[in-house]
Amino acid sequence: MNSSNKALEALAAHAQSPIGDQRRIDRSKAVLPVRILGNDTSGESYSELVHTLDVSRNGVRLGGVRRQLDVGGVVVLQYRQHKAEFRVVWTKPLGSSTEKQVGLQADVQKDLWGLDATATNRSQVAGPAHNSRASVGVGN
Repeated sequence: MNSSNKALEALAAHAQSPIGDQRRIDRSKAVLPVRILGNDTSGESYSELVHTLDVSRNGVRLGGVRRQLDVGGVVVLQYRQHKAEFRVVWTKPLGSSTEKQVGLQADVQKDLWGLDATATNRSQVAGPAHNSRASVGVGN
């Protein structure tokens, strides 16, 4: 298992852990390289490499954003070969730099981070009826 699969498995495990604050149940800390595409407040189109700080099935907090984005505006976020549209929920300038943190919410829930597949694989392995021969397809 490579390090990115271990990271995704850790994200899935954390996403399923019970936490008192309902909004934060599926939020996991993860620093992943992503690209955002869209139009900034001046209407200029852009493509910018940024990174995630927190991810969930329906939202993400980004860091390293240098563009001024409109709250309520739509951006396309690309992680690896997967793309999804998100709505800008909030922006927060960081000190005197031009860098911002940005909160995004998915218009349509999509498993951009691979959390569903990792959680499914984890539950199959942890299940009481787990049989390693059956799960790897012995005899095929």
